[in-house]
Amino acid sequence: MGDVLAYEAELLGIVREYLDFAEFEETVKVFTKECKLKGKPLPKPAGVSPRDSKASPVQKDLLTAFENGVQKVFFQLWEEHISSSVREDEPVAQKLEFYIHIHFATYLFKHSVGKPDKAELEERISHFKAYLETKGAALSQTTEFLPFYALPFVPNPMVHPSFKELFQDSWTLDLRTRLEKFLSLTLKASQTPRLLTLFKENGQCNKELLQHLHQQLVESEHRTMTYLKRFNKMQADYHNLIGVTAELVDSLEATVNGKMITPEYLQSVCVRLFSNQMRQSVTHSIDFTRPGTASSILRASLDPVKVQDVPLLPSLDYEKLKKDLITGNDRLKAFLLQALRWRLTTSYPGEQRDTVLQAYISNDLLDCHSNCQRSVLKLLQSKSEVVRQYMARLINAFASLAEGRVYLSQNPALLRMLEERLKAEDKDSLTWENVLGALQKFSLRRALQSAMIKDGLVFWLVDVLTDTDCLSDYTLEYSVALLMNLCLRSAGKKVCARIANHVLKVLSDLLGHENHEIQPYVNGALYSILAIPSVREEAKAMGMEEILRCFVKEGNAEMIRQIEFIIKQLNSEEPLNDSVVSDDEEEEEDEEEDHDIMEVDLDKDEVLQPQLGELAGEKLLTTEYLGIMTHTPKTKKKLFPGVHQSIDEPLQRPVTPGYHRTVH
Repeated sequence: MGDVLAYEAELLGIVREYLDFAEFEETVKVFTKECKLKGKPLPKPAGVSPRDSKASPVQKDLLTAFENGVQKVFFQLWEEHISSSVREDEPVAQKLEFYIHIHFATYLFKHSVGKPDKAELEERISHFKAYLETKGAALSQTTEFLPFYALPFVPNPMVHPSFKELFQDSWTLDLRTRLEKFLSLTLKASQTPRLLTLFKENGQCNKELLQHLHQQLVESEHRTMTYLKRFNKMQADYHNLIGVTAELVDSLEATVNGKMITPEYLQSVCVRLFSNQMRQSVTHSIDFTRPGTASSILRASLDPVKVQDVPLLPSLDYEKLKKDLITGNDRLKAFLLQALRWRLTTSYPGEQRDTVLQAYISNDLLDCHSNCQRSVLKLLQSKSEVVRQYMARLINAFASLAEGRVYLSQNPALLRMLEERLKAEDKDSLTWENVLGALQKFSLRRALQSAMIKDGLVFWLVDVLTDTDCLSDYTLEYSVALLMNLCLRSAGKKVCARIANHVLKVLSDLLGHENHEIQPYVNGALYSILAIPSVREEAKAMGMEEILRCFVKEGNAEMIRQIEFIIKQLNSEEPLNDSVVSDDEEEEEDEEEDHDIMEVDLDKDEVLQPQLGELAGEKLLTTEYLGIMTHTPKTKKKLFPGVHQSIDEPLQRPVTPGYHRTVH
C-alpha cells in the first residue's frame, strides 16, 4: 500500500493522460471529479488534447490531392511525411497505399466527360504497373489484392464485373475516410501516452501468441494461393468443356441431317476451342483425316488456359541471391530456398511459370554450369538438415518441369550427389522423399536412366521395396515408378535377370499392396522384365501365373486386363528383342515427353516458419533481392507430346506418378 501512495499521483496522471488521448471526454470529467472528492492528487494534463487539435496543413494537402486526382503531388507529400518504416512495415499502410494507387489509376474513368485523355490514362496505367512490379509485388501473395494485378490489362474496367465496385461513389468515399483516419493518427502532434508505451515495452507475454498467429497467417495465405490456382484451372476446364460439348452437338445434328463433316470444318472447330498458344501448331501440324485425331486433340485442349492475363513476377538480383545462398547463415539459406521454390510452385502454368523458370536457368541459379568448389548445389551436402531438405525440395520442383530437367542434367555430378543422399538420409525424412522424387523424374531422360542403371540403382530399389512398411505413400509410389522406368531399358532388364527370383518376389508382393496407386507401375515392371526368357522361366518355376490369376479374380476391370497382358507375356516363346521397347544405342535422341506436373507434395509439411518480423516467401525476395526488370519472352522448347497408350495394357513408356494420375 505504501508503494501505491508513493506513486499515486503519477499513476493517476498516466490514467488521465490515456483517457484524454483516447477522447473519453465524459469519463475524464467523472474521473477528475471523483479524484477531487477523494482528495487524490491529480497532475494537470500536459500538451494539447487530440480533440483540440485540428487537421494539419499536410493532412489537408494530401486529402485535396486525393480528391482532385493529383497523383504526383499526393505521392510526393506521402513519401515526405509518412516515414518509410510505417510505409514498408505496417500492413495497414501497405494496404491503404495499394488502394490509393488503384484510386489514381481509375480516376480518369470516373471524372472525365466522355472518353478520358488517352496519353494521361496511359501514363496513370503505366505508373500503376510500375508500382505492382516493385512495392506492390509484396501483396501478390494476398488473395484480397490478387484480382487487381489484372487491372492494367483490362481495356474498360468500368464494365468488368470484378472491378465494378471501384467506380461506385461509396468506394471512393470509404477510401477517403480511411485515409483521413490514417493521417490523423500518423501525423498527430501529441506524444504517445505513457500507458501505451509501458504496454508496448512490457507486452512480451503476448509475443509467442503473436508469432503463432503470424505463422498461421503465412500458412493460410499460402494454402489460399494453392486453392485459387486449382479453382482457376477447374474454371478454365469447365468453360472449355462447355464449348467442346456445344461444338460436338452441332456436328452431330449436322450429321443426322445428312450433312457431311469435312476435315476442314473439324479443324476450324478445334482451332476455335484451343488456346491462342496452341492454334498455330493445330492449324499446321495436325492431320484431321486420321481417325481419332480430333478426339485426342480435344482431350489435350482441356489443359488449363489463362482465364485472364497474369502479370509477370518482379525480376530478382540473382548475383546477390546466389552469394547469400553460399555465404549466408543456415536460416537465411533455408528461407531463400523456400521462397525460390514457392515462386515455381505457386506461379500460374504458362507464361508466368515459364518466365520464372527461364530466369532461374539463364542466371544459373543452382550453379549447374559452375566448377567452383563452393556452389549452390553443394547445399545438398549441408550439415543443416533443414537446408538439405529445402535444397532437395527445390531440385524436385525443378525436376517437375521438362526444361528444369534439361538444365539439371547438364551437371554430371548432380546425379551422383542425389544418389549419395538417397543412401545417406533417413527413409522417413522429407529430404529422402524429395531426392527420390527428383531421381524418379530424372528417369524420364534416357541418358540419366543409363547412368542410374550403371550406378546400381536397380539393385538398391529392389532392396528398399523388400520392406515397404517404413515408406510413405509418396516414396512407395515413386520408388516403384522409378524401378519401372529403369526396367523399360534393355540394360535395366538385364540387371533384373541377374537377380530374377528376388525381383519377381518383390513385385508379386507389391501386386497385393493396399496402395492401389502403385499397381500400374508394378504391372509395367513385370511386363517389361518378362520379355527376357530367363526371367520367364524363373517366374514359371515360382508359380507366377497362379499368383497373377488370384489377382484376376479380385482386381478391377483395368487391373484384370493388364494382368491378362502380363500372363500372355509370361507364356510367350519369343526371344528378347532389344529394339522393341528401348534401344540403348540411341542415347543422343533424348526427346522427352511433356510431363510438366507440379505436385502439391512439394510444399507439404513446411518445417520452416518465420518469426514475428521475419521476411519469408515472395516478400523476402521482393524486399531484399529486387532486380532490374529483365524479363524477355522466350520460345518454349517443343516437347514430344506423348504416345497415347490404352489403359488396358501395362505401361511401356517412362512416366511420373504425378503425370500418370493427371492423365488417367
